[in-house]
Amino acid sequence: MKNVIILFFILASTVQAQDGKHEKIKALKTAYITEALALTPTEAEKFWPIYNSYHEKFHALRVKERTEIFGKLRNGLGALTDAEANELIDKNLAIEASELELRKQMTAELRKVISPKKIISLKKAEDDFKRELFERYKQGHGRRKQ
Repeated sequence: MKNVIILFFILASTVQAQDGKHEKIKALKTAYITEALALTPTEAEKFWPIYNSYHEKFHALRVKERTEIFGKLRNGLGALTDAEANELIDKNLAIEASELELRKQMTAELRKVISPKKIISLKKAEDDFKRELFERYKQGHGRRKQ
């Protein structure tokens, strides 16, 4: 019983630490994009609810992709039949089409609150943030191995 309680606390602290990391990354991303786009306080007030709403929808699509597509690939490609492979291709294309549709909808909404140049800069800012985050991750893991 004592081991179960200890395991519970370890799992709870791990989940809490991951939530903390997620929130920290979200805050860093918010600051990064706000600065990269040079959003005014008025623009930021209108931009972030739209962006966050669509970010949640994009996240749901990525979860769907992981469960429906990558989940089937865990056993390797050799275990797939041609029919299953075709089904995965169709699911992947449907998810990509959904992502494109979401991006179009988000862009239409953002056009009402920020300039077209800032909308174009948004994609670059997102990519730059991901790249920088990945570099920090690599550097952190490199230090731990030494």
